[in-house]
Amino acid sequence: MTERLDGTVALVTGASSGIGHATALALAEQGARVAVAARRKDRLEELADRIGRDQVLVLETDVTDEAQARAMVERTVATFGRLDTLVNNAGVMLLGPIVDAPVEEWRRMVELNVLGLLYCTHSALPHLLSAAASEPRNVADVVNISSVAGRFARANSGVYNATKFGVGAFSESLRQEVTTRHVRVTVVEPGATTSELVVHNRPEVLEQLAANFASTEILRAEDIADTITFTVTRPRRMAVNEVLVRPTEQER
Repeated sequence: MTERLDGTVALVTGASSGIGHATALALAEQGARVAVAARRKDRLEELADRIGRDQVLVLETDVTDEAQARAMVERTVATFGRLDTLVNNAGVMLLGPIVDAPVEEWRRMVELNVLGLLYCTHSALPHLLSAAASEPRNVADVVNISSVAGRFARANSGVYNATKFGVGAFSESLRQEVTTRHVRVTVVEPGATTSELVVHNRPEVLEQLAANFASTEILRAEDIADTITFTVTRPRRMAVNEVLVRPTEQER
């Protein structure tokens, strides 16, 4: 049974494109008011026009800055009065060998994939716990977007693997802390998905990625948004803790 999200508020990071953009649309369709956060405000404004201005809050935010992440959460609650769902989607994937790697790429991944997620979650938790103890649903959700790379380590993906394994470990520990208070924690682990996630890689990495998936029909952002929507519309008694979603043709 699907439970609509009328009367609830969702916050989606990395909402300017890809999975975050599609997720904001999907949650709004379920009746939630949605705060959309990213660095590219112009993209967020276009998304807000598409959803409807009365249902959306645009938040130009760099979640790697702790103060901005906290302000994002507080503005959401100040505007809409509550927070029921947090989707930690903002992330970056910079692949390549560990040997002779540009360490700045590692720093960017750790700051966004790990620290940004931690800042957002820490800021949101008091409000999520409050929502879980109140109508209309008496349950709240944290959805952390990880990756197949959070399950399986591979050559040329070491630090990205480390950040996504970290997301999984943090999520499970948090789940054990808050699940009896009806804050559900879900890790969603997409395989190859059409998005802008790969575009920041070096040319040689992009070439290899294109070769690896040349014959694979990869996922669409909407496929992952559907998965996220499924997890947060379950009845209060049901928590979906982890979902691995791969293209049918993706072997590993």
